[in-house]
Amino acid sequence: MNRFLVPLGVFALLAIVLAIGIRHSPDKGIIRSPLIGKPAPSFALPALLEPGRTVRSQDFKGRWYLLNVWGTWCGECRAEHEMLLTVGKSGAVPLIGLDWKDDDAQAQAWLRQLGNPYETVAVDRSGRAAIDWGVYGAPETFLVNPAGIVVYKHVGALTQAEWTHDILPRVNGGKS
Repeated sequence: MNRFLVPLGVFALLAIVLAIGIRHSPDKGIIRSPLIGKPAPSFALPALLEPGRTVRSQDFKGRWYLLNVWGTWCGECRAEHEMLLTVGKSGAVPLIGLDWKDDDAQAQAWLRQLGNPYETVAVDRSGRAAIDWGVYGAPETFLVNPAGIVVYKHVGALTQAEWTHDILPRVNGGKS
């Protein structure tokens, strides 16, 4: 019986120490992107709303921009859409859409019905560009500085809090 008490006590102590560490971790719930501090992946993809036009990442170099990965099949993308309209109307930073593995007709109808917050929308039918950006799932939003460096990544639906506390200060203060 005593031979089981020592390992059980060590296990319990280890579990308590780990629980305290996780509870007090400032980064809990944050998925770090390996792209932070690195050049944004380049892409050249068809434009959703402008047939025959190609959206190129190099077109955005020299200015801040937000790249928002979305799809009509994504429930959280619908929840986020109203916030994206607010961001688009603010004019604080251009919002570029990356329509990920979606049907073009459905995506066009979505934007007609719900409103279009984007300066332009690139179509990523194969999902290759999203892979290059390290996308886990939609929606995800990346902030890229004028030098073309990814400075922030948000996973999930963008909220007023993230916009106000995490994105705008970087854009307005030039913090990269």
